[in-house]
Amino acid sequence: MVTTTVGPSVNLSDPGLWSRPDLPELVDGLRRESPVHRTETETDGPVWSVLTYELSAQVLRDTTVYSSEGGSLLGTGPARPAGSGRMMALCDPPRHRALRAPAVPFFSPQGVRGAARGIDELADAIVRQAVERREVDLVQMVSALPLEVMCDLLDVPGQDREMVRNVCDLAFLGRAPEERRAGHQRLIPYLMHQVMRRRADPGDDLISAVAHHRVGGRLLPVEDVVLNLDNIVVGGVQTVRHTAATALLALVERPVLWQRLVDGTAETGAAVDELLRWTSVGLHTLRTVTRNTELGGFRFAAGDRVVPWLWAANRDPAVYERPHEIEFGRSPNRHLALGLGAHYCIGAPLAKAELGALFSAVLERTERIERVGPPRYNGSLINFGLDSCPVRLTPRRPTPRRRNFRRPA
Repeated sequence: MVTTTVGPSVNLSDPGLWSRPDLPELVDGLRRESPVHRTETETDGPVWSVLTYELSAQVLRDTTVYSSEGGSLLGTGPARPAGSGRMMALCDPPRHRALRAPAVPFFSPQGVRGAARGIDELADAIVRQAVERREVDLVQMVSALPLEVMCDLLDVPGQDREMVRNVCDLAFLGRAPEERRAGHQRLIPYLMHQVMRRRADPGDDLISAVAHHRVGGRLLPVEDVVLNLDNIVVGGVQTVRHTAATALLALVERPVLWQRLVDGTAETGAAVDELLRWTSVGLHTLRTVTRNTELGGFRFAAGDRVVPWLWAANRDPAVYERPHEIEFGRSPNRHLALGLGAHYCIGAPLAKAELGALFSAVLERTERIERVGPPRYNGSLINFGLDSCPVRLTPRRPTPRRRNFRRPA
Protein backbone atom coordinates (compact mmCIF):
# COMPACT_ATOMS: atom_id res chain seq x y z
CA MET A 1 0.00 0.00 0.00
CA VAL A 2 1.33 3.44 -0.99
CA THR A 3 1.23 6.53 1.20
CA THR A 4 3.22 9.04 -0.85
CA THR A 5 4.18 9.66 -4.47
CA VAL A 6 7.14 11.08 -6.26
CA GLY A 7 6.86 14.87 -6.32
CA PRO A 8 5.27 15.96 -9.61
CA SER A 9 7.34 17.90 -12.11
CA VAL A 10 4.46 20.36 -12.62
CA ASN A 11 2.01 21.90 -10.16
CA LEU A 12 -1.59 21.30 -11.18
CA SER A 13 -2.78 24.20 -9.03
CA ASP A 14 -0.81 26.68 -11.16
CA PRO A 15 -3.45 28.45 -13.31
CA GLY A 16 -0.87 29.16 -16.00
CA LEU A 17 -0.44 25.45 -16.61
CA TRP A 18 -3.88 25.02 -18.14
CA SER A 19 -3.30 27.28 -21.14
CA ARG A 20 0.05 25.72 -22.08
CA PRO A 21 0.12 24.08 -25.53
CA ASP A 22 1.90 21.04 -24.09
CA LEU A 23 -0.74 20.50 -21.37
CA PRO A 24 -1.92 17.10 -22.70
CA GLU A 25 1.61 15.71 -22.65
CA LEU A 26 2.27 17.10 -19.17
CA VAL A 27 -0.89 15.60 -17.68
CA ASP A 28 -0.34 12.28 -19.43
CA GLY A 29 3.17 12.15 -18.02
CA LEU A 30 1.95 12.81 -14.49
CA ARG A 31 -0.74 10.16 -14.79
CA ARG A 32 1.76 7.58 -16.06
CA GLU A 33 4.04 8.41 -13.14
CA SER A 34 1.23 7.90 -10.62
CA PRO A 35 -2.58 8.15 -10.56
CA VAL A 36 -2.38 10.23 -7.36
CA HIS A 37 0.04 13.06 -6.55
CA ARG A 38 0.64 15.29 -3.56
CA THR A 39 0.17 18.90 -4.67
CA GLU A 40 1.20 21.99 -2.72
CA THR A 41 -1.26 24.83 -3.32
CA GLU A 42 -0.83 28.49 -2.41
CA THR A 43 -4.34 28.96 -1.03
CA ASP A 44 -5.38 25.56 0.30
CA GLY A 45 -2.20 23.92 1.53
CA PRO A 46 -1.33 20.35 0.50
CA VAL A 47 -3.94 18.32 -1.38
CA TRP A 48 -4.07 14.94 -3.08
CA SER A 49 -4.50 15.28 -6.85
CA VAL A 50 -6.36 12.42 -8.55
CA LEU A 51 -5.75 12.02 -12.29
CA THR A 52 -7.55 8.87 -13.45
CA TYR A 53 -11.17 8.42 -14.41
CA GLU A 54 -11.73 5.39 -12.20
CA LEU A 55 -10.40 6.93 -8.99
CA SER A 56 -12.05 10.30 -9.67
CA ALA A 57 -15.40 8.57 -10.14
CA GLN A 58 -14.94 6.72 -6.84
CA VAL A 59 -14.38 10.00 -5.00
CA LEU A 60 -17.39 11.68 -6.61
CA ARG A 61 -19.73 8.79 -5.83
CA ASP A 62 -18.78 8.30 -2.18
CA THR A 63 -20.21 11.27 -0.28
CA THR A 64 -19.78 9.48 3.03
CA VAL A 65 -15.98 9.31 2.90
CA TYR A 66 -15.40 12.30 0.60
CA SER A 67 -17.38 15.27 1.89
CA SER A 68 -18.22 18.57 0.18
CA GLU A 69 -18.79 20.40 3.46
CA GLY A 70 -15.12 21.33 3.79
CA GLY A 71 -15.21 23.10 0.43
CA SER A 72 -15.84 22.02 -3.15
CA LEU A 73 -13.25 24.09 -5.02
CA LEU A 74 -9.66 25.17 -4.65
CA GLY A 75 -9.05 28.81 -3.88
CA THR A 76 -11.31 29.10 -0.85
CA GLY A 77 -8.58 28.47 1.72
CA PRO A 78 -7.98 25.58 4.12
CA ALA A 79 -10.66 26.68 6.62
CA ARG A 80 -14.22 25.37 6.56
CA PRO A 81 -16.24 27.66 4.23
CA ALA A 82 -18.80 30.00 5.77
CA GLY A 83 -21.50 28.51 3.54
CA SER A 84 -20.82 24.93 4.63
CA GLY A 85 -24.08 23.07 5.18
CA ARG A 86 -26.06 26.01 3.79
CA MET A 87 -25.40 25.72 0.04
CA MET A 88 -26.04 22.80 -2.30
CA ALA A 89 -22.41 22.81 -3.39
CA LEU A 90 -21.22 22.63 0.22
CA CYS A 91 -23.57 19.93 1.53
CA ASP A 92 -23.68 16.17 1.62
CA PRO A 93 -26.80 13.99 1.45
CA PRO A 94 -29.40 14.00 2.85
CA ARG A 95 -29.29 17.79 3.36
CA HIS A 96 -27.96 18.24 -0.16
CA ARG A 97 -31.09 16.58 -1.58
CA ALA A 98 -33.31 18.74 0.60
CA LEU A 99 -31.70 21.98 -0.60
CA ARG A 100 -31.71 20.83 -4.22
CA ALA A 101 -35.38 19.79 -4.29
CA PRO A 102 -37.11 23.13 -5.09
CA ALA A 103 -34.85 23.82 -8.07
CA VAL A 104 -35.10 20.38 -9.69
CA PRO A 105 -38.35 20.99 -11.67
CA PHE A 106 -36.85 24.07 -13.35
CA PHE A 107 -33.92 22.07 -14.73
CA SER A 108 -35.54 18.69 -15.35
CA PRO A 109 -35.63 17.24 -18.89
CA GLN A 110 -39.40 17.82 -18.95
CA GLY A 111 -39.02 21.44 -17.93
CA VAL A 112 -36.28 22.04 -20.46
CA ARG A 113 -38.30 20.46 -23.28
CA GLY A 114 -41.09 22.90 -22.51
CA ALA A 115 -38.69 25.82 -22.91
CA ALA A 116 -36.87 24.42 -25.96
CA ARG A 117 -38.54 26.58 -28.59
CA GLY A 118 -37.87 29.77 -26.68
CA ILE A 119 -34.21 28.82 -26.14
CA ASP A 120 -33.78 28.06 -29.86
CA GLU A 121 -35.37 31.35 -30.89
CA LEU A 122 -33.30 33.34 -28.43
CA ALA A 123 -30.06 31.67 -29.55
CA ASP A 124 -30.91 32.37 -33.19
CA ALA A 125 -31.62 36.05 -32.46
CA ILE A 126 -28.34 36.44 -30.55
CA VAL A 127 -26.28 34.88 -33.34
CA ARG A 128 -28.15 36.79 -36.07
CA GLN A 129 -27.35 40.10 -34.37
CA ALA A 130 -23.71 39.07 -34.00
CA VAL A 131 -23.48 38.12 -37.68
CA GLU A 132 -24.91 41.51 -38.63
CA ARG A 133 -22.06 43.18 -36.73
CA ARG A 134 -19.54 40.87 -38.44
CA GLU A 135 -16.74 41.40 -35.89
CA VAL A 136 -17.57 40.41 -32.31
CA ASP A 137 -16.06 38.91 -29.21
CA LEU A 138 -16.93 35.22 -29.29
CA VAL A 139 -17.16 35.03 -25.49
CA GLN A 140 -19.61 37.92 -25.22
CA MET A 141 -21.73 36.47 -28.01
CA VAL A 142 -22.21 33.06 -26.40
CA SER A 143 -22.61 34.55 -22.90
CA ALA A 144 -25.84 36.31 -23.84
CA LEU A 145 -27.93 33.12 -24.07
CA PRO A 146 -27.36 31.61 -20.60
CA LEU A 147 -27.75 35.06 -19.04
CA GLU A 148 -31.11 35.65 -20.73
CA VAL A 149 -32.37 32.16 -19.92
CA MET A 150 -31.35 32.61 -16.29
CA CYS A 151 -33.21 35.94 -16.15
CA ASP A 152 -36.30 34.10 -17.41
CA LEU A 153 -35.96 31.37 -14.76
CA LEU A 154 -35.58 33.98 -12.03
CA ASP A 155 -38.39 36.09 -13.56
CA VAL A 156 -36.25 39.21 -13.40
CA PRO A 157 -38.57 42.18 -14.08
CA GLY A 158 -38.15 43.78 -17.49
CA GLN A 159 -37.00 47.10 -16.06
CA ASP A 160 -34.22 45.33 -14.12
CA ARG A 161 -32.83 43.14 -16.88
CA GLU A 162 -30.31 45.55 -18.32
CA MET A 163 -28.93 46.20 -14.84
CA VAL A 164 -28.80 42.46 -14.04
CA ARG A 165 -27.10 41.74 -17.36
CA ASN A 166 -24.51 44.44 -16.66
CA VAL A 167 -23.87 43.17 -13.12
CA CYS A 168 -23.58 39.58 -14.33
CA ASP A 169 -21.28 40.66 -17.14
CA LEU A 170 -19.06 42.29 -14.53
CA ALA A 171 -19.26 39.27 -12.22
CA PHE A 172 -18.50 36.75 -14.96
CA LEU A 173 -16.62 38.73 -17.63
CA GLY A 174 -14.69 41.23 -15.51
CA ARG A 175 -11.07 41.48 -16.62
CA ALA A 176 -9.69 41.35 -13.09
CA PRO A 177 -10.66 39.42 -9.94
CA GLU A 178 -11.55 42.73 -8.27
CA GLU A 179 -14.07 43.49 -11.01
CA ARG A 180 -15.67 40.05 -10.74
CA ARG A 181 -15.93 40.39 -6.95
CA ALA A 182 -17.54 43.80 -7.37
CA GLY A 183 -20.10 42.27 -9.71
CA HIS A 184 -21.05 39.61 -7.16
CA GLN A 185 -21.22 42.22 -4.40
CA ARG A 186 -23.85 44.03 -6.48
CA LEU A 187 -25.69 40.85 -7.46
CA ILE A 188 -26.13 39.56 -3.90
CA PRO A 189 -28.14 42.58 -2.59
CA TYR A 190 -30.35 42.45 -5.67
CA LEU A 191 -31.09 38.77 -5.10
CA MET A 192 -31.73 39.51 -1.41
CA HIS A 193 -34.30 42.16 -2.37
CA GLN A 194 -36.01 39.81 -4.82
CA VAL A 195 -36.18 36.98 -2.27
CA MET A 196 -37.92 39.25 0.23
CA ARG A 197 -40.32 40.48 -2.45
CA ARG A 198 -41.19 36.92 -3.59
CA ARG A 199 -41.78 35.78 -0.02
CA ALA A 200 -44.42 38.47 0.25
CA ASP A 201 -45.79 37.94 -3.27
CA PRO A 202 -44.69 34.57 -4.70
CA GLY A 203 -44.82 33.58 -8.35
CA ASP A 204 -44.00 30.42 -10.27
CA ASP A 205 -40.34 31.32 -10.76
CA LEU A 206 -37.13 29.85 -9.38
CA ILE A 207 -36.61 32.58 -6.77
CA SER A 208 -40.10 32.02 -5.35
CA ALA A 209 -39.63 28.25 -5.28
CA VAL A 210 -36.39 28.43 -3.30
CA ALA A 211 -37.61 31.29 -1.10
CA HIS A 212 -40.67 29.28 0.02
CA HIS A 213 -38.94 25.92 0.33
CA ARG A 214 -38.96 24.38 3.80
CA VAL A 215 -36.30 22.10 5.24
CA GLY A 216 -37.25 20.37 8.48
CA GLY A 217 -40.50 22.33 8.50
CA ARG A 218 -38.78 25.73 8.44
CA LEU A 219 -38.15 28.25 5.71
CA LEU A 220 -34.51 28.63 4.82
CA PRO A 221 -32.88 31.83 6.13
CA VAL A 222 -32.91 34.55 3.49
CA GLU A 223 -29.11 34.51 3.40
CA ASP A 224 -29.12 30.78 2.58
CA VAL A 225 -31.68 31.27 -0.18
CA VAL A 226 -29.47 33.95 -1.73
CA LEU A 227 -26.32 31.81 -1.44
CA ASN A 228 -28.01 28.97 -3.30
CA LEU A 229 -29.45 31.24 -5.97
CA ASP A 230 -26.06 32.87 -6.55
CA ASN A 231 -24.54 29.40 -6.82
CA ILE A 232 -27.13 28.41 -9.44
CA VAL A 233 -26.61 31.61 -11.44
CA VAL A 234 -22.83 31.24 -11.43
CA GLY A 235 -22.93 27.57 -12.41
CA GLY A 236 -25.59 28.05 -15.05
CA VAL A 237 -23.90 30.94 -16.81
CA GLN A 238 -20.25 29.99 -16.45
CA THR A 239 -20.46 26.39 -17.67
CA VAL A 240 -22.31 27.24 -20.88
CA ARG A 241 -20.25 30.36 -21.58
CA HIS A 242 -16.87 28.69 -21.27
CA THR A 243 -17.88 25.43 -22.93
CA ALA A 244 -19.52 27.14 -25.90
CA ALA A 245 -16.68 29.59 -26.53
CA THR A 246 -13.91 27.00 -26.11
CA ALA A 247 -15.75 24.43 -28.24
CA LEU A 248 -16.47 26.89 -31.06
CA LEU A 249 -12.84 27.97 -31.13
CA ALA A 250 -11.82 24.30 -31.32
CA LEU A 251 -14.22 23.73 -34.24
CA VAL A 252 -12.90 26.81 -36.05
CA GLU A 253 -9.44 25.27 -35.82
CA ARG A 254 -10.76 21.89 -37.07
CA PRO A 255 -12.60 22.54 -40.35
CA VAL A 256 -13.27 18.84 -40.98
CA LEU A 257 -15.30 18.61 -37.77
CA TRP A 258 -17.06 21.88 -38.57
CA GLN A 259 -18.08 20.48 -41.95
CA ARG A 260 -19.43 17.29 -40.36
CA LEU A 261 -21.77 19.42 -38.29
CA VAL A 262 -22.75 21.51 -41.29
CA ASP A 263 -23.55 18.34 -43.25
CA GLY A 264 -25.55 16.90 -40.39
CA THR A 265 -23.48 13.71 -40.20
CA ALA A 266 -22.70 14.07 -36.48
CA GLU A 267 -25.30 12.73 -34.03
CA THR A 268 -26.78 15.45 -31.90
CA GLY A 269 -26.40 14.43 -28.28
CA ALA A 270 -23.09 12.71 -28.94
CA ALA A 271 -21.57 15.88 -30.37
CA VAL A 272 -22.63 18.03 -27.41
CA ASP A 273 -21.37 15.45 -24.92
CA GLU A 274 -18.06 15.08 -26.72
CA LEU A 275 -17.51 18.84 -26.68
CA LEU A 276 -18.35 18.89 -22.97
CA ARG A 277 -15.82 16.10 -22.37
CA TRP A 278 -13.10 17.67 -24.48
CA THR A 279 -13.43 21.16 -23.00
CA SER A 280 -14.03 20.09 -19.36
CA VAL A 281 -14.05 23.74 -18.29
CA GLY A 282 -14.76 22.80 -14.67
CA LEU A 283 -11.20 21.60 -14.23
CA HIS A 284 -11.56 20.10 -10.78
CA THR A 285 -13.61 19.56 -7.69
CA LEU A 286 -12.56 19.25 -4.05
CA ARG A 287 -13.53 16.87 -1.27
CA THR A 288 -12.46 16.43 2.37
CA VAL A 289 -11.77 12.95 3.75
CA THR A 290 -14.03 12.17 6.72
CA ARG A 291 -12.13 9.12 8.02
CA ASN A 292 -8.91 7.25 7.35
CA THR A 293 -9.33 5.47 4.04
CA GLU A 294 -7.63 4.04 0.98
CA LEU A 295 -8.10 4.94 -2.67
CA GLY A 296 -6.42 2.84 -5.31
CA GLY A 297 -3.66 1.81 -2.91
CA PHE A 298 -3.08 5.31 -1.52
CA ARG A 299 -3.77 6.02 2.15
CA PHE A 300 -5.61 9.18 3.09
CA ALA A 301 -6.07 10.44 6.64
CA ALA A 302 -9.21 12.05 8.01
CA GLY A 303 -9.05 15.75 7.16
CA ASP A 304 -6.98 15.27 4.01
CA ARG A 305 -8.24 17.14 0.97
CA VAL A 306 -8.63 15.29 -2.31
CA VAL A 307 -8.92 16.95 -5.73
CA PRO A 308 -10.23 14.92 -8.67
CA TRP A 309 -8.98 16.76 -11.76
CA LEU A 310 -11.95 16.28 -14.08
CA TRP A 311 -10.06 17.48 -17.14
CA ALA A 312 -7.46 14.76 -16.57
CA ALA A 313 -10.11 12.11 -15.84
CA ASN A 314 -11.90 12.97 -19.08
CA ARG A 315 -8.63 12.53 -21.00
CA ASP A 316 -7.73 9.19 -19.39
CA PRO A 317 -6.51 6.78 -22.12
CA ALA A 318 -7.68 3.85 -20.00
CA VAL A 319 -11.24 4.98 -20.78
CA TYR A 320 -10.98 6.92 -24.04
CA GLU A 321 -9.11 6.05 -27.23
CA ARG A 322 -7.27 9.08 -28.61
CA PRO A 323 -8.52 11.10 -25.60
CA HIS A 324 -7.07 14.42 -26.75
CA GLU A 325 -8.99 14.34 -30.03
CA ILE A 326 -12.60 15.42 -30.60
CA GLU A 327 -14.54 12.43 -31.90
CA PHE A 328 -18.29 12.82 -32.23
CA GLY A 329 -18.82 9.07 -32.53
CA ARG A 330 -17.76 8.16 -28.99
CA SER A 331 -20.25 5.79 -27.41
CA PRO A 332 -20.73 5.46 -24.56
CA ASN A 333 -19.32 8.78 -23.41
CA ARG A 334 -19.75 8.82 -19.64
CA HIS A 335 -17.64 11.92 -19.10
CA LEU A 336 -17.33 13.69 -15.76
CA ALA A 337 -17.57 17.24 -17.12
CA LEU A 338 -20.86 17.78 -15.28
CA GLY A 339 -19.92 15.72 -12.25
CA LEU A 340 -21.21 12.37 -11.03
CA GLY A 341 -23.37 11.03 -8.23
CA ALA A 342 -25.22 13.25 -5.77
CA HIS A 343 -23.53 16.41 -7.02
CA TYR A 344 -24.18 15.77 -10.71
CA CYS A 345 -24.93 19.18 -12.21
CA ILE A 346 -28.54 20.09 -11.52
CA GLY A 347 -28.61 22.19 -14.69
CA ALA A 348 -27.19 19.52 -17.02
CA PRO A 349 -30.33 19.20 -19.23
CA LEU A 350 -30.57 22.98 -19.57
CA ALA A 351 -26.85 23.38 -20.27
CA LYS A 352 -27.02 20.78 -23.04
CA ALA A 353 -30.11 22.45 -24.51
CA GLU A 354 -28.43 25.86 -24.52
CA LEU A 355 -25.22 24.50 -26.04
CA GLY A 356 -27.18 22.69 -28.74
CA ALA A 357 -29.18 25.81 -29.54
CA LEU A 358 -26.05 27.98 -29.74
CA PHE A 359 -24.11 25.57 -31.92
CA SER A 360 -27.09 25.07 -34.24
CA ALA A 361 -27.65 28.82 -34.61
CA VAL A 362 -23.97 29.45 -35.35
CA LEU A 363 -23.88 26.69 -37.97
CA GLU A 364 -27.05 27.94 -39.64
CA ARG A 365 -26.13 31.61 -39.61
CA THR A 366 -22.39 31.57 -40.35
CA GLU A 367 -20.40 30.26 -43.28
CA ARG A 368 -17.11 30.80 -41.54
CA ILE A 369 -15.62 32.12 -38.30
CA GLU A 370 -12.14 33.64 -38.37
CA ARG A 371 -10.04 34.83 -35.48
CA VAL A 372 -9.05 38.49 -35.81
CA GLY A 373 -7.06 38.63 -32.58
CA PRO A 374 -5.40 36.26 -30.14
CA PRO A 375 -7.62 34.42 -27.66
CA ARG A 376 -7.07 35.38 -24.03
CA TYR A 377 -7.63 32.78 -21.31
CA ASN A 378 -8.93 33.61 -17.85
CA GLY A 379 -6.42 31.61 -15.79
CA SER A 380 -9.18 30.26 -13.54
CA LEU A 381 -8.96 26.87 -11.87
CA ILE A 382 -12.71 26.90 -11.23
CA ASN A 383 -14.17 27.58 -14.69
CA PHE A 384 -11.26 27.65 -17.07
CA GLY A 385 -11.91 29.23 -20.43
CA LEU A 386 -11.64 32.25 -22.64
CA ASP A 387 -11.86 35.80 -21.35
CA SER A 388 -12.04 37.08 -24.91
CA CYS A 389 -11.64 35.91 -28.49
CA PRO A 390 -12.16 38.50 -31.26
CA VAL A 391 -13.66 36.89 -34.37
CA ARG A 392 -15.10 37.80 -37.76
CA LEU A 393 -18.35 36.09 -38.78
CA THR A 394 -19.10 35.47 -42.45
CA PRO A 395 -22.86 35.08 -43.04
CA ARG A 396 -24.12 31.85 -44.53
CA ARG A 397 -26.15 32.09 -47.70
CA PRO A 398 -29.82 31.48 -46.91
CA THR A 399 -30.20 27.87 -48.06
CA PRO A 400 -32.32 25.34 -46.17
CA ARG A 401 -30.32 23.03 -43.93
CA ARG A 402 -31.39 20.65 -41.24
CA ARG A 403 -30.63 21.62 -37.66
CA ASN A 404 -27.94 19.39 -36.23
CA PHE A 405 -28.03 20.01 -32.52
CA ARG A 406 -31.48 18.87 -31.54
CA ARG A 407 -31.60 17.97 -27.87
CA PRO A 408 -32.10 14.32 -26.93
CA ALA A 409 -35.62 13.21 -26.07
